Amino acid sequence: MLNTRASREFWLLALMALLVLGTGLGMRDPWPSDEPRFALVAKQMVLSGDWLFPHRGTELYSDKPPMLMWAQAVFYSLFGNWRVAFLLPSLLAALGTLACVYDLGRRLWTRRVGLYAAWALLFAVQFTFQAKKAQIDPLVVFFITLANYGLLRHLLCGPAWRWWWLGWFAAGLGVITKGVGVIALLMILPAALASVLGWPRVRLHVRDWRFWLGPLAFALAVLLWLLPMVLAATGSGSAEYRGYMDDILFRQTAKRYAQSWDHHQPWWYFLGTMPSMWVPAFLVLPWAVPAWWRRLRRRDPRYLVLLGWWLLIVLFFSIPHGKRDVYILPSLPMFCLALAPLLPGLLRRRGVQWLLGGFVALLALGLLGAGIAMLTGQPGFESKLILERGIDTALTSALGWVGVALGCWAVMSLCVAGVRRFHLAVVATLAMAWVAFGLVGYPLFNDSSSARGLMQHIGQRIGSDGELGLVAWKEQNLLMADRPATTFGFNRRWDRQLRDGVAWQAAEPSRRWLVVQEDALLGCVDRDTAELAGVANRRRWWLVKASDIHGPCEATSAEAERERALHRIDGDED
Repeated sequence: MLNTRASREFWLLALMALLVLGTGLGMRDPWPSDEPRFALVAKQMVLSGDWLFPHRGTELYSDKPPMLMWAQAVFYSLFGNWRVAFLLPSLLAALGTLACVYDLGRRLWTRRVGLYAAWALLFAVQFTFQAKKAQIDPLVVFFITLANYGLLRHLLCGPAWRWWWLGWFAAGLGVITKGVGVIALLMILPAALASVLGWPRVRLHVRDWRFWLGPLAFALAVLLWLLPMVLAATGSGSAEYRGYMDDILFRQTAKRYAQSWDHHQPWWYFLGTMPSMWVPAFLVLPWAVPAWWRRLRRRDPRYLVLLGWWLLIVLFFSIPHGKRDVYILPSLPMFCLALAPLLPGLLRRRGVQWLLGGFVALLALGLLGAGIAMLTGQPGFESKLILERGIDTALTSALGWVGVALGCWAVMSLCVAGVRRFHLAVVATLAMAWVAFGLVGYPLFNDSSSARGLMQHIGQRIGSDGELGLVAWKEQNLLMADRPATTFGFNRRWDRQLRDGVAWQAAEPSRRWLVVQEDALLGCVDRDTAELAGVANRRRWWLVKASDIHGPCEATSAEAERERALHRIDGDED
C-alpha cells in the first residue's frame, strides 16, 4: 500500500507539473524581450546551415553562447513547428530541474521531503514564470541544478565518482549555455568548510586521483563548443569572426561582470527580489530561519552546504552594479530543497496558514479588481492594453471576465480548503492562474506581443509582389515577416539604417516598402503621406513608400541624442 501511495503522490506531482508548465505549448509565437531574438537566431541557423556562428539578420550575434538556439533548432528539425520548438527546451529543462530536486530530497532525507521540495519549487512564482518563457535562464538553471545534483551525490552520499564527474560536466554545459554556469562549483566551498570542521557525512576525498578528473570533465564540456568556435574564428581570417570571438569570450563574461553597463541596481536589490518573486515558499522564511539555525548547531552538513551555496550565489551577483531578478534564479531550487524538511511542521502552524491564506486573499482581490476595471472600461487599463500594446478593444472584456473568474476561483479555494489547509488554496489558485494564462492569455496577447498581427497586416497591404525593408527593427519583425525581408544592420545607428533603406528603395521604388519604427523617422519622411502600419510591443510602426521621402535623411544632433537614449532604454528592457 505504501508503494501504491508513493506512486500516486509522484504521478500527481508529475501531472501537475505538466499541466502548469506545459499548458499553452504551441499556442503562441515568441514574445519580447528575449524570445524573438533567440528564435530568430535558431531559425537562421536552420535556414543557413551555419550552427557555429549565430546571426541576427546580417550581423553576428555574440551576446550569448548558442546552446539554447541549438536546442530550438534541433526541436524544429524534429517537429517542423516553431511554436512548439521555441518553448520546448524551457519546458523540458524545468521538468528536469524538478526531477533533480525531488530525487535529491529523497536521497538526502525522505521521499516525502523530495515531494515537498518539488511542490515548493513548482509554484514559486519566478520559477514557473521563467519556465513558461523561451529564455536562456530555464536551461541554465537545469544545468546548474544537475551539477548541484551530481556534486551533492558525491559530497553528501558518496563517494560517488561518476556523479562527481557529471556535476563538473554539467557545470561546463552551464557555461556554454550562459557563462554563469560555473557558479554551481561554489557548492564545493561550504562542503569543504564542513569537512575541515569535522562535520559528519561530508567528504571531498581530495587525495583520491579521481577527484581531479572533475575539472577535466568541466573543461571537456566547455571545449565542445569553445574549441571548434575558436579554431573556425582564428582560421577564417575574418575580422568579423575574430570580433565575435573576442566579444563573447571577454566582453560578455568577465567585463560584463566587472564593469556592468546596464541594469544598474543597488547592492541590496536581491533582498527585495526574493520576497517578491520567490513567493509563496519565501513567506515561511521567518519560521524557517530559527529551524535552520538549530540544525546547523547540530552540525548537519546538508543545511550548511545548501544554505551556504544559496548565500554565496546571492553575494556573487550582488557585487557587480548590473543586476536582474533572474540572475539568482539558479539558487531557488536549492533554497526549496533546504526548506522542504521543515515544511510538514511549518504547515501545521496557525501563523503560517493564515499568512498563506492572506496571500491568496490578496491575489483574489487583485484579480477581481483588475477584472472589474477592465469590464467597466477604466481608462488606465484601456491606455495600457490598447494604446501601448496595440490590443484589440474587443479583447478587454474577455480579459476582464478571466480576471473575475480567477478571483472567484481563489475565494472558493479559500472557502473549500479551510483555515488548516490554506496551502492547498495556494496550489489551486496558482495552478488555475497559470493554466488560464496559457489557454486564454496566449491567444489573446499573441498577435500584438509577437508582432504577428502587425506583420500580417503589412504583408496584405504591400501585396504579394512587394519587397520589404526593415529600419530600426526588432527581432519579432523579421521573425514574423511573411516574406524574406532586407535589413540594414541591427546595432547600427538608425539614421544610417534609414539612409541605406532609402537608397535600397530608390532602386525599385514601385515595389519596395520600408517598415520604420516611429522613433527612427527623420524629417525626410512625410508623415502626412506615410501610413501608420500599427502598434506592437509598445512601439508604433510606419509603412513608408518612396514617394514619402523628401530630401536627405540626416539626423540632427537632437535626434541623434534621442536615439542614443532610446537604445539605452531598449538595452534595459532586454
